[in-house]
Amino acid sequence: MKIEANKVVSLSYELTVDGDIIETVKADKPMQFIFSTGYLLPKFESHIEGKTAGDTFEFTLAAADAYGEEDPGAIVELSKHLFEVDGKIEDGLLTVGNTLPMADANGNRMDGTVEEVRDDVVVMDFNHPLAGATLHFKGAVVEVREATGEELTNGLFGERAASCSSGCGGCSGCGE
Repeated sequence: MKIEANKVVSLSYELTVDGDIIETVKADKPMQFIFSTGYLLPKFESHIEGKTAGDTFEFTLAAADAYGEEDPGAIVELSKHLFEVDGKIEDGLLTVGNTLPMADANGNRMDGTVEEVRDDVVVMDFNHPLAGATLHFKGAVVEVREATGEELTNGLFGERAASCSSGCGGCSGCGE
């Protein structure tokens, strides 16, 4: 069976950036997703479309085809008091390198990484951690099968039902 729209695909792969292994997904615990439902980067999907179980793949995605270039506007200074709960900031919370879940003015969830902590200000980077990176994937197709009606309605792991009821508005893995 070929990888095409609405098929459940299982992949093993290794992701490298600048020669460093960033992620390894093994065949005994593959990444699974429904093809063409917005779960993966479109250019990633275009490189595996039409492949069958046992086929291998190797390709590189430029930043523009992956998570985009780093946006200097996504690095912002926030008042330190925004991180207080009951007038206190949790010990260790504002540590450079920590990734914190936050929300924008519309209530949309977004992760920010602490870049710098000053007396009254915290510098946060809201770029995707792989923004600006060239991604190299090497892997294999473990399995391709038909998606069930329930999987097409609710997502492979029921994530659509959960995310839609929470009002994320996307129902496509929230693009992460």
